[in-house]
Amino acid sequence: MSNLYKKDAPFQVFISFKKYLDVLEHIRYNDRLEYRVNYAESLIEKTRNFQELRNGFQDLSLLHKYEDLIKLLLADLFPTGLTNNEIKAASIPLSNITFNYTERFKNILKDAGKDFEIELRDIEDDEFYVFCCCLILQVYFKRDVKSYIPLYYDIPNKQGIMKHYKITVNSDFSDIYPTEDAKIPEDEVIDMLLENLDDTKLWKKYFPSQSWILSGFTIISLVDCTSEVALSDLKSSMIQIDPENFTPDENLKETFKSYFDVPELNFGLMLFNNKEKRLEKVPIYENVFTNHILDFWINTFDEDIRRTTFENFNYNSKPVVVSDVDKLDSAVKKLPSFSILKENNINSFMVIPIMKENELLAIMEFTSPIAHSFNGLKLKKLEFFADMILFSLNRFTFERNNQIEAIIQREYTTIHNSVIWKFRNEAEKYFNAFLAKKIYTLKQISFRNLTPLFGFSDIRSSSEKRFNLMLEDLNQQIDCLHGIFSVLNSDSEKYLLALEIFENELNNEIKADTEQRLQRLLRDEIHPYLQGVLETKATPEIREKIQDYFLQVFSQNDLFYANRKSLDDSITLLNRKLADMLDESQVKAQQIFPHYYERFKSDGVEHNLYIGPNIAPELQYPSKVVQKLRYWQLETVCHMELEFQRFKEDLPISLDIASLIFVYNEKIDIRFRMDEKRFDVDGAYNSYYEIIKKRLDKAHVKDSAERITCPGKITIVYFGLENQREYLEYVSRLQKKGLLKHDVEFLRVQDLQGITGLLALRVSLAENQLTI
Repeated sequence: MSNLYKKDAPFQVFISFKKYLDVLEHIRYNDRLEYRVNYAESLIEKTRNFQELRNGFQDLSLLHKYEDLIKLLLADLFPTGLTNNEIKAASIPLSNITFNYTERFKNILKDAGKDFEIELRDIEDDEFYVFCCCLILQVYFKRDVKSYIPLYYDIPNKQGIMKHYKITVNSDFSDIYPTEDAKIPEDEVIDMLLENLDDTKLWKKYFPSQSWILSGFTIISLVDCTSEVALSDLKSSMIQIDPENFTPDENLKETFKSYFDVPELNFGLMLFNNKEKRLEKVPIYENVFTNHILDFWINTFDEDIRRTTFENFNYNSKPVVVSDVDKLDSAVKKLPSFSILKENNINSFMVIPIMKENELLAIMEFTSPIAHSFNGLKLKKLEFFADMILFSLNRFTFERNNQIEAIIQREYTTIHNSVIWKFRNEAEKYFNAFLAKKIYTLKQISFRNLTPLFGFSDIRSSSEKRFNLMLEDLNQQIDCLHGIFSVLNSDSEKYLLALEIFENELNNEIKADTEQRLQRLLRDEIHPYLQGVLETKATPEIREKIQDYFLQVFSQNDLFYANRKSLDDSITLLNRKLADMLDESQVKAQQIFPHYYERFKSDGVEHNLYIGPNIAPELQYPSKVVQKLRYWQLETVCHMELEFQRFKEDLPISLDIASLIFVYNEKIDIRFRMDEKRFDVDGAYNSYYEIIKKRLDKAHVKDSAERITCPGKITIVYFGLENQREYLEYVSRLQKKGLLKHDVEFLRVQDLQGITGLLALRVSLAENQLTI
């Protein structure tokens, strides 16, 4: 059996004219006007031999076969006098199948193109099924069900503008009744179903697919509500701002086309930076906004005129509408920046300042290549959603500021989520006092009796590498200058002599100020001289050599910097990779127990953890928290080392790192330093811990010139044998996982200034892991 719906439904659908023929039968026998009786009798006789029109059919080809007869039959419902005005057709109930169109409807479909298929807008399959069931309740069970889905057709016109039509449906000539397989639910069941409109499976249980008959036809009438729908879409687009994911609505342009009824339209918007008195583009809309007019305005006038114009908006903020660009004053057309309009084929435009409390928030533009696209009437339409534009911009600015604050919080301060509650408590007290017009002094934020964990992955010999690469850069620069001066005249002899002196210093006995003196010579004498040569009629060979030289000069310091830049890039990539790994792993560590965490990037990455019950006083503090976090730390550092070995070959400059973990058993206090906006250890006693940390990276094995840290190995520094036994257990577990080798070294650390008795164990990373 054919199903006339593309969607699943509780109906079997039959096209039938029975109910309308019954109306004609009533007229035939009951109407007092003879011409109406004769008309009804004539139609009934014409359809008498075509019983399928009364009994119902599902073969859509019959609609074409009986097209003329159906048109004659429904003539009273489709008056000829209204055919060029009404948008009307007969339809199979709740489907996209329509027939017997008025002339205006035919023309609309013709303009849409041959390939266009008319479809109901935005009805999901489950929603459609439950809606059909509600119709059964309403028609057959006579329940007062207030279930209404607005029905729309979206049909493009000749110019490609999407027009929106609201559909009204007359169902007087359709009927609903059950098949033999239908279930007739009790009133209690119906009440239960109406309380669960979202449970499609439940509805299908009591109204199985195609278990009811929907027979007849409907009359649909369309009303052009393009402006209303487009306005609603615009408001929806502007209110939907996701603070976590600012993404532009790519359909905005099409919506504006429909709203303004302009087939070719572009639009743009720039925010006004009130502090700097300038317009700024909205980054997320760079691919959507055009801003041609605003670019024209910015490039036409100088800074003073622009500032004056912005200030004048406070007193006169009227929009600018140019219906036809060709009718602008000839003085404007002569301006060089006028070419922006012609190059972008702009022949009509509107520029609308968006104000709030007499302050400029933004400027919006609409442009079109079609002259007379915009005028005062189109501008008037903006008033209907001006408040929504204002709301959207305010919300965007608010959310953007929140995101900027979040970035500052994340990237530039160390107020970690685990301790933010204490700052919030103080801030709330301060704010409440402000509301009550009382004075409140913010208290110091501190946490006491914390166990610290410290570790670093240090780039080995970075200072030495930077020095050697500096020598390479400067020697290359001097060699390049020698090549230039060797083909110049004798005026350059003094520069050659000066360069030889610097070359000798660089390669024999470099001084503390050698680089600065060379920089001064280049900036004050050699570079101006070479620029002067470029501006004279120098030979092509000389010009090419000088231009190639300046391409290699780093503008900020007048020196060659390529080799050092490769090192800086390598360090940056390494630090970012290690820091990202550490941050990602920290998420899991916080699940063990909330703790304060911070990390720093310099020539490598170092991290601090502080654990204690007063970090999260509402939680129970388990006895094994410190041990679990120490194991997490060791395992994480191993993974960071292994990952580094995998990507080190991709770095512009080859680097090595050496990792160390320092174990400290004493409790310490930390306090937030308001001047530095970061936490630091509190008190003279706790500073001993910081002193040890700072001296460990250069520490040596006792009675040896060997550093305690070594690339490819993890070094653990501690004070007593108790810590040694603890970490040997962790090492054993990681050896079983295949992360560490079985070559544990036990070392004594060379006494540091004021620090004695430090011990260390060192173990290599597993080679099989390094080659994965």
